[in-house]
Amino acid sequence: MAPRGGFFNVDGEWDVEGLGVAPDIDVVNAPKDVAAGKDPQLEAAAAAALRRLETEGVELKPEPAPPVRYRRPPRAGGGS
Repeated sequence: MAPRGGFFNVDGEWDVEGLGVAPDIDVVNAPKDVAAGKDPQLEAAAAAALRRLETEGVELKPEPAPPVRYRRPPRAGGGS
């Protein structure tokens, strides 16, 4: 499926969906926990985020310029 929307990454550059990211925290996602209505990955991520907020805070970066989705071909006859 083609990406439907864009977003920018932590480096302030446009990025695309579906590239995947290596996990920072390994979490066992046992079927019994999921069947019990728990979400071990979400719980671990929320706990890690709250710990980081206590020590680091948040810095919002400005939105980068929009990506160029297409370019007009040059006109025939030498015009621009």
